[in-house]
This record gives sequence, structure tokens and C-alpha cells, in this order.
Amino acid sequence: MDKIVQKVAALGVPGLVLIVAISATGLAGGAAITAALAALGPGGMIGGIATLGVIGLISEGIAKYGFDAIFTAVVKELYSRGETKESILKKIEKYPVSKDLKRKLIESIENIA
Repeated sequence: MDKIVQKVAALGVPGLVLIVAISATGLAGGAAITAALAALGPGGMIGGIATLGVIGLISEGIAKYGFDAIFTAVVKELYSRGETKESILKKIEKYPVSKDLKRKLIESIENIA
């Protein structure tokens, strides 16, 4: 058991996501891993592996800078790529985040340019 925990801990958040996906399949062995990877991302197993990689990058960024900072930076990047303030505000309203974070994001958009 300790060896399994050490190996999953080395994988970090993507390892935890994979374990949850494996347990949700209801299968065992290689079939469980295959089904879990296929379910995680678009394009079957390859998409699942790519999704785990993206999860790893995002979790590393959140650990380093914090969720609020990452979310705010993404919203500012949307603006710098040519999206209008109105379209970004509509997206913010749809985000599944707290009212406090929505307020911060709206304030950061209103303070741009």
C-alpha cells in the first residue's frame, strides 16, 4: 500500500484524477485504465493522457500563483487577444466560480485600458 501511495503522490493531482476516473469505471486492471483514460479527454486514450498533462500544468500554476491570480491573468489574456469587454463579462457571468471572484474579475476587466 505504501508503495502505491508513493507512486501516486509522485504523479500529483493528475494521479488523483486518474484514480478517481479508474474507480468510476467499475472495471479492474488494464481495462479500468483504458476506460478511464478514454473517458477523461477527447479523442480516446490519447486525449485522456493529454488532459492529464494539462491538469498537471494548471495545478502547478495554481499551486505557485493561486487560483485568483491564474483566473485574472486568463481573463486579461482574453482581452489582449481581441475579445471585447462585453463578451468577456458575459463569459465571467457563466463561470462556475464564487460571487467574490466574479466581482474581482469584473473589476479587473473594467480597469483595463
